Amino acid sequence: MENKNRVKANGKALIPFLVFIIIYLGSGIILQSKGVEMAFYQFPAPIAVFCGVIVAFIMFKGTINDKFMRFIHGCGNEDIIIMCTIYLLAGAFAGVSKAMGGVDSTVNLGLTFIPAQYIAAGLFVISAFISIATGTSCGALAAVAPIAVGLASKAGLDVSLTMAAVVGGSMFGDNLSVISDTTIAATRTQGCEMRDKFKLNLYIALPPAIITIILLIIFGHPTSVPQMEVYDYNIIKVLPYLFVLILSIAGLNVFAVLTGGIFVSGIIGLAYGNLSLLSFAQQTFNGFTSMTDIFLVSMITGGLAHMVTKEGGLQYLLDKIQKMIKGKKSAEIGIASLVALTDAAIANNTVSIIINGPIAKEISEEYKVDPRRSASLLDIFACVMQGIIPYGAQMLMVGSFTKGAVSPLNVIPLLWYQQLLVVSAILSMFIPFADRIIKKNPWDWKKGKAVEKISS
Repeated sequence: MENKNRVKANGKALIPFLVFIIIYLGSGIILQSKGVEMAFYQFPAPIAVFCGVIVAFIMFKGTINDKFMRFIHGCGNEDIIIMCTIYLLAGAFAGVSKAMGGVDSTVNLGLTFIPAQYIAAGLFVISAFISIATGTSCGALAAVAPIAVGLASKAGLDVSLTMAAVVGGSMFGDNLSVISDTTIAATRTQGCEMRDKFKLNLYIALPPAIITIILLIIFGHPTSVPQMEVYDYNIIKVLPYLFVLILSIAGLNVFAVLTGGIFVSGIIGLAYGNLSLLSFAQQTFNGFTSMTDIFLVSMITGGLAHMVTKEGGLQYLLDKIQKMIKGKKSAEIGIASLVALTDAAIANNTVSIIINGPIAKEISEEYKVDPRRSASLLDIFACVMQGIIPYGAQMLMVGSFTKGAVSPLNVIPLLWYQQLLVVSAILSMFIPFADRIIKKNPWDWKKGKAVEKISS
């Protein structure tokens, strides 16, 4: 990387980032020891990042104006602004769709048609679709988990296994969703299209999902078949999710897709009386504000990352990592390990991707790891770690919905999907079974985009 005329490596420049992680992680540990619920999510992440920014202003050389301009330049980076705008639109779409009854209809549609003897597998599928549609694993858990607990009790199912099915399905969808904040962060930091990352991810994630469903059918068979209710649903209210999913994968501009999705949901809500023009506007705005945390984290972290990079912090980290990387495969393992370890430390998969995105991009350029693949690895390993750590939001929600009857430690060994996903992702590094999309449209490193392969 010497030929790129990088700034001189400086390990001390990483201190502001370490301050951010220590404050975020330390507050979680302290609050956890005091028995505070959702301890790792009490201290606002934007404030933790801002503390790192203050340290950077104190440490780094130059005038206040110079440092401020560097910070603003990072905050206003094109990819950061695009990422933040997509966050706002995704939040608005999710908020309006939920307000008009889309989530309830989708859950009830699935519950109505699940054969009673396949409850556990069915809950996995429903959770997967809800999280793909809404872009949030926690949202899917909130919608499905309370129903899952009741069904498990009626059917004599192991509640731990049932909750593991819901968590697994939720993480499957979150990892694939084109409106998930993890997908947005991974693709924008790596500079690739969402639809390409979706296709690559699908090849890696689908086999573990299918095996998990088979295992749930075999081992999740109820001791007594409960009477399944005919739940109230409206197929029209499911259409906005399909609209966004299909058009995103088809390659239509994400801003147009999400804006269209907001209006489709709004029109349906108006037609059925779930929304008025005023409440439609309010729900759209509420959707914007629901993304405030991740919006601010992304923007402030972008500014901090630019300051740290200019001071040589990123170069220092890359120099250390390169000593352990011998080629393309070890580069992929390095990217996966970095984001997984970061998520284990801060229990936030999106922030983990934002922190490691610039590092992964540099590594991918140096060792010619396709950006679609580096984006996929960032998302997969951040989501796997997030879904397994006992202090993550997903596992904490399990304890909340079961009123403490089920410990996250009982659920973690039964998270078959996450375990199989790790195996599939690692295998894909050595056996390129998922690289069809990459081979079909190879990456042009000079143009910085995928190109159509011309057949002779």
